[in-house]
Amino acid sequence: MPFSPKRRADTLSGLLFVALFAVAALRIADWPGVRALKLSPLIVGIVLGMAYANTLRHRLPPAWVPGIQFSAKTLLRLAVALYGFRISFQQLVAVGPAGLAASTVMLATTFLLGAWLGIRLLRLDRDTALLTAAGSSVCGAAAVLATEPVLEAKPYKSAVAVGTVVLFGTLSMFLYPLMERGGLLGLSPTAYGVYVGATVHEVAHVVAAGSAVPGAAEAAVIVKMTRVMLLAPLLLVLGWVLARGRARLKVPWFAVAFLGVAGFNSLGLLPAPWLAAINRFDTFLLTMAMTALGMETGVDKLRAAGAKPLLLAALLYLWLVGAGYFLVRSLF
Repeated sequence: MPFSPKRRADTLSGLLFVALFAVAALRIADWPGVRALKLSPLIVGIVLGMAYANTLRHRLPPAWVPGIQFSAKTLLRLAVALYGFRISFQQLVAVGPAGLAASTVMLATTFLLGAWLGIRLLRLDRDTALLTAAGSSVCGAAAVLATEPVLEAKPYKSAVAVGTVVLFGTLSMFLYPLMERGGLLGLSPTAYGVYVGATVHEVAHVVAAGSAVPGAAEAAVIVKMTRVMLLAPLLLVLGWVLARGRARLKVPWFAVAFLGVAGFNSLGLLPAPWLAAINRFDTFLLTMAMTALGMETGVDKLRAAGAKPLLLAALLYLWLVGAGYFLVRSLF
């Protein structure tokens, strides 16, 4: 046990070690140049963790490893549950039937397509395919993190999936505004916002792409957060599907807690400063989890994954951009 009397001090040392990296990631993410690129602390954290894993990891005391693993697993589950404080059921109402339909259809089809393409066509292992599909279909790095414990996947597979999210999410920040300004889309500001919110990966990327068109940012963010809310049902269904043939269904408690927290948040009982503080704490926990994940990811493992995950993410990106556009055009 990581917190048994004999191991408690070493485990806490490992936790503190990861926490110091997370603090550095938060500070770096706040640098003007990094902030301009819309790189969240989560992404900075995994980069720092991977840099450490491939340089100085051999000097880490082995007794500290349980602290890193606790950050990547237990703290991750807690952070996903607390993520519910960022959304409310009122957002489902505010987005309207068209926005909700766009979110649900694009999430479901992208995830299913990713599973089929990855496992059947590209012959990827199940975990890498599903993690990449989750990152593309739901909410980027946070979705990859939330899906990992359901699959019981290896950390380096999550790192591969997160890498694809960073690449294509960053591309979206520039591609979507260019398409709209070039007259290729012909969407109203609201429709453009729904298009961005239903198809772009990270929340930060959605904000950047949505803000490029006046009057589109609010719709983009609301639709995006409905996709985040749909993460919990996706994880519950995925857990049920994976449990078929097993003796016992393993329910991801953090997904249930996520919905419960979102429901509580919908009551509007907490003052805004409290919510802001909780969300800052949650961002710190997520950054710790990402950093710990990076610390478990060596270059040799990424090299072994090959180019297929990137190809899968590229195919899913084409689906998001193309099918998402025609879906939004049909709804507005």
